[in-house]
Amino acid sequence: MAEENQQAIKENLTSGGNAAFHNFVNDFAHVTDPLERRRLALEKIDNASFGWYHIRAICVAGVGFLTDSYDIFAINMGLTAMVYVYWDNKIPASTSTLIKVSTSVGTVIGQLLFGYLGDAVGRKKIYGTELIVMISACVIQCCLGESPAINFAAIFTFFRIIMGIGIGGDYPLSSVITSEFATTKWRGAIMGAVFANQGWGQLFAGIVAIISIAGYKDALINANSAAECDHHCMRALDTIWRLIIGFGCVPGVIALYFRLTIPESPRYTFDVTNNINTAAADAAHFTSGKYGNAKTEEIEELNATATQPEVIVSIPKASFKDFISHFSQWKHGKILLGTAGSWFMLDVAYYGLGLNSATILQTIGFASSKNIYHQLYNSAAGNLVLICAGSIPGYWFSVATVDTVGRKSIQLMGFIMLTIIFCIIGFAYHKLHEKGLLAFYIIAQFFQNFGPNTTTFIIPGECFPTRYRSTAHGISAASGKVGAIIAQTCIGTLINHGCSKEDKNCFLPHVMEIFALFMLLGIFTTLLVPETKRKTLEDLSEELHGEVDPSKQALQNNYGSDNSEKAA
Repeated sequence: MAEENQQAIKENLTSGGNAAFHNFVNDFAHVTDPLERRRLALEKIDNASFGWYHIRAICVAGVGFLTDSYDIFAINMGLTAMVYVYWDNKIPASTSTLIKVSTSVGTVIGQLLFGYLGDAVGRKKIYGTELIVMISACVIQCCLGESPAINFAAIFTFFRIIMGIGIGGDYPLSSVITSEFATTKWRGAIMGAVFANQGWGQLFAGIVAIISIAGYKDALINANSAAECDHHCMRALDTIWRLIIGFGCVPGVIALYFRLTIPESPRYTFDVTNNINTAAADAAHFTSGKYGNAKTEEIEELNATATQPEVIVSIPKASFKDFISHFSQWKHGKILLGTAGSWFMLDVAYYGLGLNSATILQTIGFASSKNIYHQLYNSAAGNLVLICAGSIPGYWFSVATVDTVGRKSIQLMGFIMLTIIFCIIGFAYHKLHEKGLLAFYIIAQFFQNFGPNTTTFIIPGECFPTRYRSTAHGISAASGKVGAIIAQTCIGTLINHGCSKEDKNCFLPHVMEIFALFMLLGIFTTLLVPETKRKTLEDLSEELHGEVDPSKQALQNNYGSDNSEKAA
């Protein structure tokens, strides 16, 4: 009998270590009934107390967002140094826009591609791949240079796009994996903490920039223009931008091992494969040292151990036809429209501000020095002020309140506050002192993060069924990056519309007014999304998508619908 139990345990084991995400499936490998095994594993995940396991998971998933944010926003400070080296401080507006927007273009591709792959082949198989892409592209960027046969802007833009593909992949994968391993009570806080690492990434980028600039002070301090920047100055500037961008790969390298060794998400294993025993038999086949998939007789042997063979798992099989059929229904499609639309509206302003913070700081007088050293240093210091005073507190206010106040309430409040703030900056721009403008700019950063920037990441990782959770999150995130592209290519270029050489960035107040309009529209898209706090992912799938939990179905068959809750 003991030998039979050991054999059953061996057959039900799945691969993947516990270094970052715990393998809950293996905790119940001794349970022969697959639906009972599913119920126990998901129940343990949903009811677990917050502990060190969750902190490890936050760190491993969050380091990707630290890297993402670093890589996206480091270009602000990197480009400030780069323009002296390659463009004599006279970079064409089109080239500057191309370099800044290139990462967002790649991110859209990565979010759609990895979002689909996360559902098609599984979370485990591709988690870590996106980090490898990011690290490789980051290292290559630091080795690029100019030659008669190579246009620097073109080759640099190309690898920014490649890096963006890796960054894009991190959004759906980290969100979905974190949500599927998180306890129900604190799922929003755990997902929010993962995303809040964006703030630390921006801080890290600012610290690296300010240290790099200070380290080359002697080579820069005597240059008040590009003409006065000698070869020592140019070499320092060339080194500075490479240091700023290159350090972005360091946290990714640290987390890579942990990502590559995670277990498959239990919800994906149980729900998306749609054949629990086949998945278990395949895992046993692999862990026994054999190659290929399990044989038919092995699957049949495992089927024979189930105590509830009459229960049919009612989860539909994922397919393009089913996806279109599912989301073409308004009750389901409006949720995707709400998550995607809200992210789009938010990112128009978020990236419109974030990727132009150096320009905006100079416009309001914070980093307007003509001296190269002081301009670079003040720009980096200004970014640190914005991050520490606005961004980081905003992220952690969301983490602290998202499971009590609720996702939808925070998102709605954020859009309302941002509408008001951008209206004040836009319509009262010339009446506000420079310090007043800086204060409102910081407040806008705060309510972006204590608001829709955090919740638009959390909600899509919860409100969709398992088989489309990654794909729908990727679509929602990609919509946001389309907004970022529009902010850079269309709205961002309006900053100098109709301005003279003496009156640079004169159209900035009207750009803020345009941002206010998008924030107003975000209020209406938020009304389409559901509140997801303190509900299990299975309850949300049943409530929002009409999909009955197969474990609950099994209990109802055994105990009757009246006693199923008691039996659970």
